[in-house]
Amino acid sequence: MHPDLPICAVLPAIRTALAEHGVGVLVAPPGAGKTTAVAPELLGEPWCTGQIILTSPRRVAARAAAERMAEMLGEKPGETVGYMTRLDSKVSGRTRILVVTEAILVNRLVEDPELPGVSALLFDEAHERALDSDLGLALALETRAVLRDDLRVLVMSATIDGARFARLLGDNAPVLTSEGRSFPLEIRWLGGDASQAIEDRMAAAVLTALREQSGDILAFLPGVREIERVRERLEARLSDVPIHALHGQVEPVAQRAAIRRDAEGRRRIVLATAIAETSLTLDGVSVVVDSGLARLAEFDRAAGTTHLVTRRASQASAAQRAGRAARQGPGVAYRLWEEAGHAGRPEFAPAEIMQADLAPLMLRLAKWGTADPAGLPWLDPPPAPSVAAGRAALEALGALDASGRITPLGEAIAALPMAPDQAAALLHGANAGCGEDAARLVMLLQERGLGGRGEDLMQRLARWRGDRNPRAVSAARIAQGWAGQAGKLAGAIGKSPAADAAEALALARPDFVARRRDASGENWLSAGGRGYVLDPASPLARAEWIVIGDAQGQAKGARITAGCEIGPDRIAVLFADELQERITTRWNKEKDRVEARRERRLGAIVLASVPEPAPDPALLVDILVEKALEKLGELLPEGFLARARFAGVDALSEGALCEHAGAWLAPLLTGRRDLDLPPHRYAEAALGLLDWNQRQAFERATPTHFTSPADTRHAIDYAGDDAPSVEVRVQALFGLDVQPMIGLTPLLLKLTSPAGRPIQSTRDLPGFWRGSWRDVVKDMKGRYPKHRWPDEPWTEKPSMKTKNAFNRSDS
Repeated sequence: MHPDLPICAVLPAIRTALAEHGVGVLVAPPGAGKTTAVAPELLGEPWCTGQIILTSPRRVAARAAAERMAEMLGEKPGETVGYMTRLDSKVSGRTRILVVTEAILVNRLVEDPELPGVSALLFDEAHERALDSDLGLALALETRAVLRDDLRVLVMSATIDGARFARLLGDNAPVLTSEGRSFPLEIRWLGGDASQAIEDRMAAAVLTALREQSGDILAFLPGVREIERVRERLEARLSDVPIHALHGQVEPVAQRAAIRRDAEGRRRIVLATAIAETSLTLDGVSVVVDSGLARLAEFDRAAGTTHLVTRRASQASAAQRAGRAARQGPGVAYRLWEEAGHAGRPEFAPAEIMQADLAPLMLRLAKWGTADPAGLPWLDPPPAPSVAAGRAALEALGALDASGRITPLGEAIAALPMAPDQAAALLHGANAGCGEDAARLVMLLQERGLGGRGEDLMQRLARWRGDRNPRAVSAARIAQGWAGQAGKLAGAIGKSPAADAAEALALARPDFVARRRDASGENWLSAGGRGYVLDPASPLARAEWIVIGDAQGQAKGARITAGCEIGPDRIAVLFADELQERITTRWNKEKDRVEARRERRLGAIVLASVPEPAPDPALLVDILVEKALEKLGELLPEGFLARARFAGVDALSEGALCEHAGAWLAPLLTGRRDLDLPPHRYAEAALGLLDWNQRQAFERATPTHFTSPADTRHAIDYAGDDAPSVEVRVQALFGLDVQPMIGLTPLLLKLTSPAGRPIQSTRDLPGFWRGSWRDVVKDMKGRYPKHRWPDEPWTEKPSMKTKNAFNRSDS
């Protein structure tokens, strides 16, 4: 170990804390040396008779940390210091320090909570708040409290709230702080430009940094796709500069090359995901170019899928990224956003436990013996809706019983190191004699890029079989081990109808079995009821049925990224117990009537449909009543509801009619399939809510028509702002010298000419005759000379006839 590492100053305090308290929190900034210096320092402690397990959030970091510690001891990995990741491991009987990914520690704790032969657990980079890190710490603290009070637990990070972790560890947990190497770091703000693709902006920024600075360059991008696009742009301009990619899909040899200085001493460019934010020290890097973006996994509870979303990186992530430039000397960090907008970024990335699929967590806890996660020590308790969704998914798989206890099938699923549905697929495959193919299929879902790209998993599987690169060989070896393990557990699942690996996956993910909805193969409907889209150019687009292995995106835009074709003739065989025959009754919008059909379904997918001649009458009425209430004003006679409002008859208000629809509307619609009845039938039914006296009072209070002195009938309008009103030709009112009334309210008379054009409106007819009538006469005589326009109309006989016709009839 280098004696000048800042962490050396606090190593005695760490030893004392673990010796006296058994727990502690170490806050040490990047470059302090905590990842590689603390574990070796503890090997000589009296209490350290067994292994020290150091967790790392990523495989690349775990392997790099182990290799660095082994180098410091003058050994090779696998001797005193070893590592274990899913695709790679170096460990032996001599190994005292074992660096593992967090998921491996969780599996080990669940399998044997006492952790025999382990003296200490060191949780590195705890600030990242990965789900397995939070779960591993919760289980470790439970083990320490119940089974192993001698187990030492140290939480380490650069940017965590030490006091908060200390409270979780216990009242006596000391918080130790180490200084970091203090090298100058300059931040340069390049600003943002939404009109340019991020790949173009990043390539330009890297070229600027290469021109303006010395030293190697580390560029942070959100994902593999963006890394490859930036790489293409840079390679077209820089033929003599080594350009490395650093992400989880890169082969170990290439990852080591990205971490170390160039063997020929050339400047290099490393394009990395967030994998390079923490733990790793990239030799020679003094310049960072940060896109300011991060790709996060979010679980959609409604859809049951986890999708990747691109978000603005948090302030803490930006600080970690910039710090990579000043690990070994002065550095410069270029940021592709405005300085003024930096404070608007989230302070920290959300803890994974708050937005992840919790089905794996719930299964591990059930195997641990805890049905309720609230009983464990958490920094942030898992959200109740996510807990409920995870438990429901496991019950549907048969992994948990109704009380949340693990079943024999759940024990078998939990014994396999993968997501519960993937483990179920592996067990189905093993039971059906295609265990290795099923294991390989599961591996393809976990390892992006394995077997090439494309949505068709079977094509990727075929390509993988011919691939001899180290990553492909290692993955095949692990899949073979899974298959052997599943073969011993397959009895727990019972007889499987699967004939191949694709069908095994379908049985484990029945909600994700989907059927094509159009000729292009672009739109799909899953048995779970969700719509998906697929690239019409994909080989899967020609299939009628598929099982979706993975999809990205939310709502209707979820895009299928992995799947397998299922033969149409196999659906009824595979899902014989899940197929349902039921009668569906719904409103046919085009035909304006209720339609009943007998359907055979797999979840939301209709396999066959025929008309149902004898549907449930009560259900028909319910649908008709619902639709009738949606357009009640259209079905009742015009103005009916307004009359009720004017009369103050609460029983005929729209709200009351809806509330009591079962009493007046349901009997009217019984035995029908449509709403095609004349309006007076609906009115008569509604009036049935009133007794005889109430109905008579309503009819008297709100007559529907006004009869003029000329014996013409005119509908009274109760709906307008000026209600009640009536439109009537002025000649029909001759001889009338009193104002018509509706109860105590004057009826507004909207007077018209012989041609039906408005003349004037009045609520005082006698006043009108003796007042403005004279002005009306002057105008009307010229326009309608054939009609009567007397000076004293209140003394005239009413008639709609012309002057000559009136005189003839009068004589």
